[in-house]
Amino acid sequence: MSDIATPLLAAKDLSKEFRTGRRETFTAVEGVSFDVHRRQTLGIVGESGSGKSTTARMIARLIDPTSGSVEFQGEEITQHSGASLRDFRSGVQMVFQDPYSSLNPRHTVEEVVSAPLRYQKRTAAGGCRSMVKAAMERVGLNPDHSTRYPRQFSGGQAQRIGIARALIVEPKLVICDEAVSALDVSVQAQVLELLVDLQRERDISYIFIAHDLAVVRQIAHKVAVMQKGRIVEQGPRDEIFDDPQHEYTKALLASVPSIDPRWDAGRRS
Repeated sequence: MSDIATPLLAAKDLSKEFRTGRRETFTAVEGVSFDVHRRQTLGIVGESGSGKSTTARMIARLIDPTSGSVEFQGEEITQHSGASLRDFRSGVQMVFQDPYSSLNPRHTVEEVVSAPLRYQKRTAAGGCRSMVKAAMERVGLNPDHSTRYPRQFSGGQAQRIGIARALIVEPKLVICDEAVSALDVSVQAQVLELLVDLQRERDISYIFIAHDLAVVRQIAHKVAVMQKGRIVEQGPRDEIFDDPQHEYTKALLASVPSIDPRWDAGRRS
């Protein structure tokens, strides 16, 4: 089977229950399945509480699923631990919503960005400094500022630090969990453009989680719509936006301010 036809990642019937009492549980995600192919972006959309971030954390193995499976590059990863889990995390990285809370304020940018290298025990000869500076330069930051602290950067710059940290181990998949939602519109556009450029250059795949459908439409190839822990509709981006089938998807689209007046008028007609 060809490289294009084989999914980079396949989630099958993922479910997650959280215990809320001695005998009570809450089902946050139920029966979620999707594929992510190489050099492809899957957008996962839905309202707050729909299970998007819980799904992301199961994929990244930050939490374990209650049931279901995740295959990455053809290998089941839900039972990985120790060295095998560390190897898996070199292939899958995350960029979080709030750049400041996800970056240790007591560490310099060099320490923050190089953390995955140290975790992977993959330091270059002479240390990580040259790799950190190269990663910073690639995301549009001044490499001479590697000795500064995250608080000395703007929100957009801090998010670029988070992207540099994710990229430094050359992952195959990056999970962006509301990665631009805390940024203003102009900075959002710059960060989205950076993500697209990096995908072209490095053959990265993304799972891009957002509640903003306008943002998802700019970056995603496929879209999965989540409601109350389930995927209610998924498919190619244009099919989802131009011809939604599920009532929840239609309601989400109806609530979006005009993305493109011509497209919006056509959809309403």
